[in-house]
Amino acid sequence: MAELGTLVEKVRSKNAGPFWLTVDIFCGSAEAFARVTTGLDTTRVAHLFGVEPQAMKRFDIPDLNVVKLSVPRPVVQGTRADRDMHGAGWAVLVEEMEIA
Repeated sequence: MAELGTLVEKVRSKNAGPFWLTVDIFCGSAEAFARVTTGLDTTRVAHLFGVEPQAMKRFDIPDLNVVKLSVPRPVVQGTRADRDMHGAGWAVLVEEMEIA
């Protein structure tokens, strides 16, 4: 097991509109991409984010060695309850995950 952030070049999260957040995992190489795509459990990530697994979207992009995860925002962006307007705080949760 290894922490995902030690295997990849960058993990970033950002706002994807008022209703979605996206996390991009830049693997940097085909080898890292293969390890991340096989070792990253989408259901576990969904639970980490507090969403149902079927609500999360995952895109494996081998030409770019990138894995993209999109989840519904917990609250609409910009509302009084929104604590992370730009969605930047979600990357750390994925970066610190242990994967096989």
